Amino acid sequence: MSLLSPIHHAFAPLADWRQVLLATALHCAPWKYRRGKSTERFRTEIEKDLGGHAFLFGSGREALLAYLRSIGLKPGEEVIVQALTCVVVPNAVHAAGGRPVYADIDPETLNLNAASVRKLLSPRTRAVICQHTFGIPGPLHDLRTLCAAKGILLIEDCAHTVPDGSGPRGIAATGDAVLLSFGRDKAISGVSGGAMLVKTNEHLEPMRAFERESVDLSRRVIVRLLLYPLLYALAKPFYGLGIGKAFLALLGRLRILVPIVQPDEKKGDMSPILHRMPNALACLALDQWKRRKSLNDKRRKIVAAMWEALAEQGWLYSQGSPLRVPGAIVPHLPLQKFPVFVKNAEAIRQALKRKNIHLHDGWTGCVICPGSTDLLSLDYQSGSRRMAEQCSLSILSLPTHPTMSERKVRDLIRELGSILSEKNKNFVVQERS
Repeated sequence: MSLLSPIHHAFAPLADWRQVLLATALHCAPWKYRRGKSTERFRTEIEKDLGGHAFLFGSGREALLAYLRSIGLKPGEEVIVQALTCVVVPNAVHAAGGRPVYADIDPETLNLNAASVRKLLSPRTRAVICQHTFGIPGPLHDLRTLCAAKGILLIEDCAHTVPDGSGPRGIAATGDAVLLSFGRDKAISGVSGGAMLVKTNEHLEPMRAFERESVDLSRRVIVRLLLYPLLYALAKPFYGLGIGKAFLALLGRLRILVPIVQPDEKKGDMSPILHRMPNALACLALDQWKRRKSLNDKRRKIVAAMWEALAEQGWLYSQGSPLRVPGAIVPHLPLQKFPVFVKNAEAIRQALKRKNIHLHDGWTGCVICPGSTDLLSLDYQSGSRRMAEQCSLSILSLPTHPTMSERKVRDLIRELGSILSEKNKNFVVQERS
Protein backbone atom coordinates (compact mmCIF):
# COMPACT_ATOMS: atom_id res chain seq x y z
CA MET A 1 0.00 0.00 0.00
CA SER A 2 1.45 3.36 -1.01
CA LEU A 3 1.44 6.40 1.26
CA LEU A 4 -0.79 9.32 0.24
CA SER A 5 1.63 12.06 1.27
CA PRO A 6 5.11 11.51 -0.18
CA ILE A 7 8.25 10.87 1.82
CA HIS A 8 10.95 12.62 -0.16
CA HIS A 9 14.23 14.52 -0.44
CA ALA A 10 13.48 17.01 -3.16
CA PHE A 11 9.82 18.14 -3.06
CA ALA A 12 10.39 21.54 -1.42
CA PRO A 13 12.00 20.04 1.71
CA LEU A 14 12.32 23.43 3.43
CA ALA A 15 9.08 24.99 2.25
CA ASP A 16 7.21 25.06 5.55
CA TRP A 17 4.05 27.15 5.99
CA ARG A 18 6.10 30.24 6.89
CA GLN A 19 8.11 30.12 3.69
CA VAL A 20 5.00 29.46 1.61
CA LEU A 21 3.21 32.48 3.08
CA LEU A 22 6.27 34.73 2.87
CA ALA A 23 7.03 33.74 -0.74
CA THR A 24 3.39 34.35 -1.69
CA ALA A 25 3.45 37.81 -0.09
CA LEU A 26 6.73 38.66 -1.84
CA HIS A 27 5.30 37.49 -5.14
CA CYS A 28 2.67 40.20 -4.77
CA ALA A 29 5.28 42.90 -4.05
CA PRO A 30 7.32 43.26 -7.27
CA TRP A 31 9.03 46.41 -6.00
CA LYS A 32 10.86 44.14 -3.51
CA TYR A 33 12.04 41.58 -6.06
CA ARG A 34 15.52 42.91 -6.84
CA ARG A 35 16.46 45.54 -4.31
CA GLY A 36 15.47 46.23 -0.74
CA LYS A 37 16.56 46.11 2.87
CA SER A 38 16.57 42.31 3.24
CA THR A 39 19.82 41.82 1.33
CA GLU A 40 21.86 44.02 3.66
CA ARG A 41 20.08 42.68 6.72
CA PHE A 42 20.94 39.16 5.64
CA ARG A 43 24.58 40.09 5.07
CA THR A 44 24.73 41.69 8.52
CA GLU A 45 23.25 38.61 10.22
CA ILE A 46 25.71 36.25 8.53
CA GLU A 47 28.69 38.40 9.49
CA LYS A 48 27.44 38.85 13.05
CA ASP A 49 26.96 35.12 13.58
CA LEU A 50 29.93 33.68 11.68
CA GLY A 51 32.46 36.52 11.44
CA GLY A 52 34.31 37.57 8.30
CA HIS A 53 32.87 39.47 5.35
CA ALA A 54 29.85 38.07 3.49
CA PHE A 55 29.33 38.54 -0.25
CA LEU A 56 25.94 37.58 -1.70
CA PHE A 57 25.29 36.19 -5.17
CA GLY A 58 22.51 34.56 -7.16
CA SER A 59 23.66 31.04 -6.23
CA GLY A 60 26.28 29.19 -4.22
CA ARG A 61 28.13 28.19 -7.40
CA GLU A 62 28.40 31.86 -8.43
CA ALA A 63 29.71 32.77 -4.99
CA LEU A 64 32.41 30.10 -5.33
CA LEU A 65 33.29 31.30 -8.84
CA ALA A 66 33.64 34.87 -7.60
CA TYR A 67 36.00 33.78 -4.82
CA LEU A 68 38.17 31.65 -7.11
CA ARG A 69 38.46 34.64 -9.43
CA SER A 70 39.32 36.90 -6.49
CA ILE A 71 42.34 34.74 -5.56
CA GLY A 72 43.64 35.10 -9.11
CA LEU A 73 43.36 31.44 -10.06
CA LYS A 74 45.42 30.95 -13.21
CA PRO A 75 45.00 28.44 -16.07
CA GLY A 76 46.48 25.11 -15.03
CA GLU A 77 46.37 25.87 -11.30
CA GLU A 78 44.56 23.25 -9.25
CA VAL A 79 41.83 23.12 -6.65
CA ILE A 80 41.48 19.87 -4.74
CA VAL A 81 37.87 18.75 -4.33
CA GLN A 82 36.47 15.47 -3.18
CA ALA A 83 34.99 12.82 -5.37
CA LEU A 84 31.34 12.33 -4.37
CA THR A 85 30.39 15.94 -4.91
CA CYS A 86 28.05 18.09 -6.99
CA VAL A 87 28.81 19.12 -10.56
CA VAL A 88 28.59 22.82 -9.66
CA VAL A 89 31.83 22.62 -7.64
CA PRO A 90 34.20 21.49 -10.42
CA ASN A 91 32.24 23.66 -12.87
CA ALA A 92 33.10 26.74 -10.80
CA VAL A 93 36.77 25.74 -10.77
CA HIS A 94 36.73 25.38 -14.56
CA ALA A 95 34.86 28.65 -15.05
CA ALA A 96 37.51 30.43 -12.96
CA GLY A 97 40.22 29.03 -15.25
CA GLY A 98 41.51 26.32 -12.92
CA ARG A 99 41.52 22.54 -12.87
CA PRO A 100 39.66 20.40 -10.33
CA VAL A 101 41.67 17.53 -8.85
CA TYR A 102 39.65 14.83 -7.14
CA ALA A 103 40.64 13.23 -3.83
CA ASP A 104 39.10 10.00 -2.59
CA ILE A 105 36.92 9.94 0.49
CA ASP A 106 36.79 8.26 3.88
CA PRO A 107 33.78 5.89 3.73
CA GLU A 108 33.05 6.48 7.43
CA THR A 109 32.61 10.24 6.94
CA LEU A 110 31.94 10.59 3.16
CA ASN A 111 34.43 13.47 3.35
CA LEU A 112 38.06 14.17 2.49
CA ASN A 113 40.87 13.08 4.75
CA ALA A 114 44.27 14.72 5.00
CA ALA A 115 46.10 11.67 3.65
CA SER A 116 44.07 11.65 0.43
CA VAL A 117 44.73 15.35 -0.06
CA ARG A 118 48.45 15.15 0.76
CA LYS A 119 49.05 12.69 -2.07
CA LEU A 120 47.62 15.14 -4.60
CA LEU A 121 49.47 18.29 -3.57
CA SER A 122 51.64 19.87 -6.23
CA PRO A 123 53.26 23.26 -6.87
CA ARG A 124 50.10 24.10 -8.85
CA THR A 125 47.72 23.53 -5.90
CA ARG A 126 46.02 26.78 -4.83
CA ALA A 127 43.14 25.63 -2.64
CA VAL A 128 41.39 22.69 -1.00
CA ILE A 129 37.61 22.58 -0.68
CA CYS A 130 36.44 20.77 2.46
CA GLN A 131 32.87 19.64 1.88
CA HIS A 132 30.79 18.78 4.96
CA THR A 133 28.87 16.06 3.13
CA PHE A 134 25.22 15.78 4.24
CA GLY A 135 26.15 17.80 7.35
CA ILE A 136 28.85 15.36 8.53
CA PRO A 137 31.81 17.47 9.70
CA GLY A 138 34.89 17.30 7.49
CA PRO A 139 38.46 16.90 8.86
CA LEU A 140 38.99 20.60 9.41
CA HIS A 141 41.86 20.39 11.91
CA ASP A 142 43.97 18.08 9.75
CA LEU A 143 43.29 20.05 6.57
CA ARG A 144 43.93 23.38 8.29
CA THR A 145 47.32 22.14 9.48
CA LEU A 146 48.20 20.80 6.04
CA CYS A 147 47.08 23.90 4.17
CA ALA A 148 48.85 26.25 6.55
CA ALA A 149 52.12 24.33 6.13
CA LYS A 150 51.88 24.49 2.34
CA GLY A 151 50.49 28.03 1.99
CA ILE A 152 47.27 26.72 0.42
CA LEU A 153 43.82 28.24 0.91
CA LEU A 154 41.20 26.16 2.73
CA ILE A 155 37.59 26.67 1.60
CA GLU A 156 34.76 25.20 3.64
CA ASP A 157 31.71 24.05 1.69
CA CYS A 158 28.80 24.51 4.11
CA ALA A 159 26.00 23.94 1.59
CA HIS A 160 24.75 21.01 3.71
CA THR A 161 25.10 22.52 7.16
CA VAL A 162 24.80 25.89 8.89
CA PRO A 163 26.21 26.28 12.44
CA ASP A 164 23.83 27.41 15.17
CA GLY A 165 26.13 27.37 18.19
CA SER A 166 25.05 23.90 19.32
CA GLY A 167 26.79 21.64 16.83
CA PRO A 168 30.37 20.48 16.24
CA ARG A 169 32.97 23.20 16.75
CA GLY A 170 35.04 24.58 13.93
CA ILE A 171 32.48 24.45 11.13
CA ALA A 172 32.42 27.77 9.24
CA ALA A 173 35.19 29.01 11.55
CA THR A 174 38.28 27.22 10.25
CA GLY A 175 38.55 27.94 6.55
CA ASP A 176 39.99 31.00 4.84
CA ALA A 177 36.59 31.25 3.17
CA VAL A 178 33.22 29.61 3.74
CA LEU A 179 30.75 28.78 0.99
CA LEU A 180 27.05 29.02 1.90
CA SER A 181 24.27 27.92 -0.42
CA PHE A 182 20.60 28.80 -0.02
CA GLY A 183 19.12 26.51 -2.67
CA ARG A 184 15.79 24.79 -2.20
CA ASP A 185 17.26 21.64 -0.58
CA LYS A 186 20.20 23.05 1.38
CA ALA A 187 20.66 23.67 5.11
CA ILE A 188 18.46 26.75 4.84
CA SER A 189 16.61 27.93 1.76
CA GLY A 190 15.94 31.13 -0.12
CA VAL A 191 14.91 28.89 -3.05
CA SER A 192 18.14 30.14 -4.65
CA GLY A 193 21.10 32.29 -3.64
CA GLY A 194 24.51 31.87 -2.09
CA ALA A 195 27.23 33.62 -0.15
CA MET A 196 30.96 33.50 0.27
CA LEU A 197 32.19 34.39 3.71
CA VAL A 198 35.77 35.66 3.39
CA LYS A 199 38.03 35.58 6.44
CA THR A 200 41.24 36.97 4.90
CA ASN A 201 41.71 40.66 4.07
CA GLU A 202 43.73 40.26 0.86
CA HIS A 203 40.75 39.04 -1.17
CA LEU A 204 38.15 41.52 0.05
CA GLU A 205 38.56 44.21 -2.61
CA PRO A 206 38.28 41.80 -5.56
CA MET A 207 35.18 40.26 -3.97
CA ARG A 208 33.61 43.68 -3.45
CA ALA A 209 34.25 44.47 -7.10
CA PHE A 210 32.72 41.20 -8.30
CA GLU A 211 29.64 41.69 -6.15
CA ARG A 212 29.27 45.32 -7.23
CA GLU A 213 29.55 44.42 -10.93
CA SER A 214 27.17 41.45 -10.78
CA VAL A 215 23.88 41.78 -12.66
CA ASP A 216 20.28 41.43 -11.59
CA LEU A 217 18.27 38.29 -12.26
CA SER A 218 15.33 38.94 -14.56
CA ARG A 219 11.99 39.59 -12.92
CA ARG A 220 10.60 36.56 -14.74
CA VAL A 221 13.16 34.25 -13.13
CA ILE A 222 12.51 35.77 -9.69
CA VAL A 223 8.77 35.20 -10.14
CA ARG A 224 9.41 31.56 -11.09
CA LEU A 225 11.60 31.05 -8.02
CA LEU A 226 9.06 32.65 -5.68
CA LEU A 227 6.34 30.35 -7.05
CA TYR A 228 8.33 27.24 -6.11
CA PRO A 229 7.26 26.91 -2.43
CA LEU A 230 3.57 27.52 -3.19
CA LEU A 231 3.38 25.18 -6.18
CA TYR A 232 5.03 22.31 -4.35
CA ALA A 233 2.84 22.90 -1.29
CA LEU A 234 -0.18 22.49 -3.58
CA ALA A 235 1.19 19.40 -5.33
CA LYS A 236 2.64 17.35 -2.47
CA PRO A 237 -0.60 16.25 -0.75
CA PHE A 238 -1.89 14.80 -4.04
CA TYR A 239 1.33 13.24 -5.29
CA GLY A 240 0.34 9.74 -4.19
CA LEU A 241 -2.87 10.01 -6.22
CA GLY A 242 -0.97 10.92 -9.38
CA ILE A 243 -2.57 14.36 -9.57
CA GLY A 244 0.37 16.12 -7.94
CA LYS A 245 2.84 14.29 -10.16
CA ALA A 246 0.98 15.30 -13.31
CA PHE A 247 0.73 18.89 -12.05
CA LEU A 248 4.49 19.17 -11.46
CA ALA A 249 5.26 17.52 -14.80
CA LEU A 250 3.06 20.11 -16.53
CA LEU A 251 4.83 22.95 -14.70
CA GLY A 252 8.15 21.54 -15.86
CA ARG A 253 7.06 21.38 -19.49
CA LEU A 254 5.76 24.94 -19.29
CA ARG A 255 9.11 26.03 -17.79
CA ILE A 256 7.41 27.57 -14.81
CA LEU A 257 9.77 25.78 -12.42
CA VAL A 258 13.50 26.60 -12.53
CA PRO A 259 15.72 23.47 -12.64
CA ILE A 260 18.38 23.17 -9.97
CA VAL A 261 21.04 22.18 -12.51
CA GLN A 262 20.87 23.43 -16.08
CA PRO A 263 21.54 21.05 -19.02
CA ASP A 264 24.76 22.89 -19.96
CA GLU A 265 26.06 22.52 -16.41
CA LYS A 266 25.77 18.74 -16.66
CA LYS A 267 28.16 18.98 -19.62
CA GLY A 268 30.72 20.92 -17.58
CA ASP A 269 29.76 24.38 -18.85
CA MET A 270 29.01 27.11 -16.30
CA SER A 271 27.99 30.61 -17.33
CA PRO A 272 30.64 33.19 -16.41
CA ILE A 273 27.97 35.77 -15.51
CA LEU A 274 27.60 36.62 -11.81
CA HIS A 275 24.19 37.68 -10.49
CA ARG A 276 23.17 39.60 -7.41
CA MET A 277 21.13 37.78 -4.83
CA PRO A 278 17.60 39.18 -5.29
CA ASN A 279 16.19 41.01 -2.29
CA ALA A 280 13.09 38.78 -2.30
CA LEU A 281 15.18 35.59 -2.04
CA ALA A 282 17.37 37.18 0.63
CA CYS A 283 14.17 37.84 2.59
CA LEU A 284 13.26 34.13 2.45
CA ALA A 285 16.77 33.03 3.41
CA LEU A 286 16.98 35.61 6.21
CA ASP A 287 13.80 34.27 7.77
CA GLN A 288 15.23 30.75 7.83
CA TRP A 289 18.66 31.98 8.94
CA LYS A 290 17.09 33.53 12.03
CA ARG A 291 15.28 30.23 12.64
CA ARG A 292 18.26 27.99 11.87
CA LYS A 293 18.58 26.76 15.48
CA SER A 294 14.95 25.66 15.39
CA LEU A 295 15.36 24.12 11.92
CA ASN A 296 18.54 22.33 12.98
CA ASP A 297 16.81 21.08 16.13
CA LYS A 298 14.09 19.60 13.95
CA ARG A 299 16.76 17.83 11.93
CA ARG A 300 18.36 16.55 15.14
CA LYS A 301 14.98 15.26 16.28
CA ILE A 302 14.43 13.43 12.99
CA VAL A 303 17.98 12.00 13.07
CA ALA A 304 17.39 10.74 16.61
CA ALA A 305 14.06 9.22 15.56
CA MET A 306 15.77 7.58 12.58
CA TRP A 307 18.49 6.23 14.85
CA GLU A 308 15.92 4.83 17.28
CA ALA A 309 13.87 3.24 14.49
CA LEU A 310 16.96 1.60 13.01
CA ALA A 311 17.93 0.33 16.47
CA GLU A 312 14.47 -1.15 17.01
CA GLN A 313 14.94 -3.14 13.81
CA GLY A 314 18.28 -4.38 15.15
CA TRP A 315 20.13 -2.73 12.26
CA LEU A 316 22.67 -0.61 14.12
CA TYR A 317 26.10 -2.23 13.90
CA SER A 318 24.58 -5.72 14.19
CA GLN A 319 26.21 -8.78 12.67
CA GLY A 320 24.27 -9.72 9.55
CA SER A 321 22.44 -6.38 9.37
CA PRO A 322 20.98 -5.61 5.93
CA LEU A 323 22.39 -2.08 6.16
CA ARG A 324 25.32 -0.26 7.72
CA VAL A 325 25.48 3.24 9.18
CA PRO A 326 28.72 5.17 8.45
CA GLY A 327 30.84 5.43 11.57
CA ALA A 328 30.73 9.24 11.74
CA ILE A 329 26.94 9.34 12.16
CA VAL A 330 25.82 10.15 15.70
CA PRO A 331 22.25 10.94 16.83
CA HIS A 332 22.77 14.64 17.67
CA LEU A 333 24.00 15.80 14.25
CA PRO A 334 21.62 18.06 12.26
CA LEU A 335 22.12 16.01 9.12
CA GLN A 336 20.81 17.16 5.76
CA LYS A 337 20.41 13.44 4.91
CA PHE A 338 20.94 10.23 6.94
CA PRO A 339 23.10 7.98 4.73
CA VAL A 340 23.25 4.22 5.15
CA PHE A 341 25.04 1.60 3.05
CA VAL A 342 23.11 -1.22 1.44
CA LYS A 343 23.56 -3.61 -1.43
CA ASN A 344 21.39 -2.93 -4.49
CA ALA A 345 20.54 0.57 -3.30
CA GLU A 346 18.95 1.52 -6.62
CA ALA A 347 16.62 -1.49 -6.56
CA ILE A 348 15.52 -0.52 -3.06
CA ARG A 349 14.85 3.06 -4.15
CA GLN A 350 12.73 1.81 -7.03
CA ALA A 351 10.76 -0.50 -4.73
CA LEU A 352 10.14 2.34 -2.26
CA LYS A 353 9.12 4.70 -5.05
CA ARG A 354 6.13 2.45 -5.76
CA LYS A 355 5.04 3.19 -2.19
CA ASN A 356 5.31 6.98 -2.69
CA ILE A 357 8.69 7.11 -0.94
CA HIS A 358 11.12 9.04 -3.15
CA LEU A 359 14.75 8.65 -2.09
CA HIS A 360 16.34 9.71 -5.38
CA ASP A 361 18.16 12.89 -4.43
CA GLY A 362 20.65 13.43 -7.25
CA TRP A 363 23.46 12.00 -5.09
CA THR A 364 22.60 8.37 -5.84
CA GLY A 365 24.55 6.08 -8.11
CA CYS A 366 27.04 8.73 -9.24
CA VAL A 367 30.36 10.04 -8.05
CA ILE A 368 29.59 13.55 -9.32
CA CYS A 369 25.91 14.37 -9.05
CA PRO A 370 23.55 14.41 -10.79
CA GLY A 371 24.01 11.06 -12.51
CA SER A 372 23.61 12.47 -16.02
CA THR A 373 26.76 14.62 -15.82
CA ASP A 374 29.55 14.18 -18.36
CA LEU A 375 32.48 13.04 -16.19
CA LEU A 376 35.15 13.55 -18.86
CA SER A 377 34.20 17.21 -19.26
CA LEU A 378 34.77 17.56 -15.50
CA ASP A 379 38.29 16.05 -15.63
CA TYR A 380 37.12 12.98 -13.73
CA GLN A 381 38.34 9.56 -14.84
CA SER A 382 35.97 6.70 -14.05
CA GLY A 383 37.63 4.13 -11.81
CA SER A 384 40.15 6.62 -10.39
CA ARG A 385 38.59 7.08 -6.94
CA ARG A 386 37.52 3.62 -5.89
CA MET A 387 36.08 4.35 -2.45
CA ALA A 388 33.94 7.28 -3.61
CA GLU A 389 32.59 5.22 -6.49
CA GLN A 390 31.78 2.24 -4.26
CA CYS A 391 30.03 4.47 -1.74
CA SER A 392 28.02 6.26 -4.41
CA LEU A 393 26.57 2.96 -5.58
CA SER A 394 25.64 1.70 -2.13
CA ILE A 395 24.37 4.86 -0.39
CA LEU A 396 20.71 4.96 0.51
CA SER A 397 19.99 8.42 1.92
CA LEU A 398 17.06 8.84 4.29
CA PRO A 399 15.39 12.29 4.50
CA THR A 400 15.84 14.42 7.62
CA HIS A 401 14.53 17.80 6.45
CA PRO A 402 12.42 19.92 8.83
CA THR A 403 9.17 19.16 7.00
CA MET A 404 9.71 15.45 7.70
CA SER A 405 7.93 14.02 10.75
CA GLU A 406 8.56 11.23 13.27
CA ARG A 407 5.50 9.43 11.94
CA LYS A 408 6.99 9.49 8.46
CA VAL A 409 10.24 8.15 9.89
CA ARG A 410 8.33 5.16 11.27
CA ASP A 411 6.51 4.70 7.96
CA LEU A 412 9.78 4.82 6.04
CA ILE A 413 11.59 2.32 8.26
CA ARG A 414 8.55 0.02 8.25
CA GLU A 415 8.41 -0.01 4.46
CA LEU A 416 12.17 -0.38 4.20
CA GLY A 417 12.03 -3.30 6.65
CA SER A 418 9.31 -4.93 4.58
CA ILE A 419 11.44 -4.76 1.43
CA LEU A 420 14.57 -6.00 3.15
CA SER A 421 12.79 -8.92 4.81
CA GLU A 422 11.06 -9.96 1.59
CA LYS A 423 14.24 -9.94 -0.45
CA ASN A 424 16.89 -10.46 2.19
CA LYS A 425 19.04 -12.57 -0.10
CA ASN A 426 19.31 -9.74 -2.61
CA PHE A 427 19.72 -6.82 -0.24
CA VAL A 428 22.80 -7.40 1.90
CA VAL A 429 24.95 -4.86 3.72
CA GLN A 430 28.04 -3.53 1.97
CA GLU A 431 31.05 -4.97 3.76
CA ARG A 432 33.78 -2.74 5.10
CA SER A 433 36.83 -2.54 2.85
